[in-house]
Amino acid sequence: MTEIDPATQQALEAAAFRALMQHLLVARPDVQNIDLMNLAGFCRNCLSRWYQEAAAAQGIEMTKDQAREIVYGKPYADWVAQNQTAADAAKQAAFSEAIKAHNP
Repeated sequence: MTEIDPATQQALEAAAFRALMQHLLVARPDVQNIDLMNLAGFCRNCLSRWYQEAAAAQGIEMTKDQAREIVYGKPYADWVAQNQTAADAAKQAAFSEAIKAHNP
């Protein structure tokens, strides 16, 4: 593999992040956050929290709602109303176990 300079690496990472967000927002809005959490240990809310934390590390003040709007592409409440479905008892139980596994 060709050595990648830090600026190019950062640009590639940013492009991959944008592709992930686009995939979750446009291609797969049907995938529920609870399913992402149960399978991967992260969801769109995690992405927004990480975005907010990255902004804070750069001295940029950003609220949780502002970060969520960036990640969800619209106000969080609007996304929830359009895309989120109720989680059944099995998904909620799996979520409780997943949280323990992903946050030792």
